[in-house]
Amino acid sequence: MSHPRSVWLVRHGQTDWNVSRRYMSESDRALTTFGQQQACALGRFFYTRKVDAVIHTGLARTEAVARAICGGRSIPITCDPRWREASHGVWEGLTYREVMQRYRDDAMLRFSDPVNSAPMGGESLAGMAARVMEAWRDLSARFANKRVLVVTHGGAIQAVLCMLMNTPLAEHWRWRIDLGSATGIDCYPTTTIARTINHVPKLNPKN
Repeated sequence: MSHPRSVWLVRHGQTDWNVSRRYMSESDRALTTFGQQQACALGRFFYTRKVDAVIHTGLARTEAVARAICGGRSIPITCDPRWREASHGVWEGLTYREVMQRYRDDAMLRFSDPVNSAPMGGESLAGMAARVMEAWRDLSARFANKRVLVVTHGGAIQAVLCMLMNTPLAEHWRWRIDLGSATGIDCYPTTTIARTINHVPKLNPKN
């Protein structure tokens, strides 16, 4: 089977809910001014790098970064919601303290088995990982021998790295994936090599 030549996994820039540390998955929060600066920095980083196709998750924060990376280049942009973060259900938009105040029993159950349990009305980490890995495998069929870039979310990138690098999903937190970061993976017929993990381009290229 043919594979993409390379895949870049990019985490979106900052939103207001990132600043206030609120659980955020399917809510469509726009980038802050700082997040827009991060998108521009990613655009500069990829300007001299060949990209054949860009995918985003259909949310404003990922689409804005995708378009900043494409810039004026005629790179095809598509949407694939399978790359979205795990749904937080009733926790969506709440802080950790608010979750503990309103849904303490639900939270205790969730934290006792973070891989297979899910917030009320939400999605487990295992469920998200299975969805994301299906999207990852589809890249081979859709973009054989191409250089692909996916603008996605922290949990999705961690799930891919766990699978490729044989890290238990329960230890996904070992992969630090910052806002506005890029992770590069080279793909070969029998293996993958992580070229760059969590590279955060400088906001001001002169510094």
